[in-house]
Amino acid sequence: MKNRRIFIKQVSALSLLSLPMVPFAHEQPRNSVNLEGEREVLAEPGPMLPPVPAVLLTINGQSGDPAEISVVWTFVVNGKPPQIGISVGDEHVAMNLVKKHKEFVLNVVTADMIEAFDKVDMNSSKVADKFALSGFTAEQAQTVNAPAIAEAAIQVECKVTHELRVPPMRTVFIAEVTATTVLPNVCDKNGRLIVDNVDFFGMTAGSGEFYTMGKEIGHIGKSVGRDDIKY
Repeated sequence: MKNRRIFIKQVSALSLLSLPMVPFAHEQPRNSVNLEGEREVLAEPGPMLPPVPAVLLTINGQSGDPAEISVVWTFVVNGKPPQIGISVGDEHVAMNLVKKHKEFVLNVVTADMIEAFDKVDMNSSKVADKFALSGFTAEQAQTVNAPAIAEAAIQVECKVTHELRVPPMRTVFIAEVTATTVLPNVCDKNGRLIVDNVDFFGMTAGSGEFYTMGKEIGHIGKSVGRDDIKY
């Protein structure tokens, strides 16, 4: 097992999930938005709220089956107490597993792992052993009975507390964060994420593209002179 720092019931889910002030980098010149033009109503409405966290859920399989890795929609519910939410579709292998085990790990991987991430996402119900498919290394979580991805910069260990059915084909699970573990240099001595040290990436909901983090342009509480807010 890698030498991971552990924050148990102190650090909530991912700072990546709660830093809306930090944009994703874009290598191409950007066209400026026309603030004076008329708004366009898209033919197909969609949840276009970029960026979206790119995380991998790991969970034990059914009896006799290999452990599962899935890509699910993920969001922060609360900082204190630490709570996180996931939205799982009926078609996901993870659906019945989350209902059965009620504990899992959310793994934040880095930009050099995008190909493995996409392999997992595109083979959700086609390949049983996602660890073999992706090449990720499985290790045991600290506080829940679930596997984790050893290479992940951040592991967020979760226990389900609430379940909400969302028609027509999804279930939202709310979970308590029981421990957050990080690789060396991911956080400072106070448990604050050092964004510049890790090449995080996320998806731009609305284009389906992956982008790494861009330059810092501010922080939560800047307008009132605070710099201590993490979530």
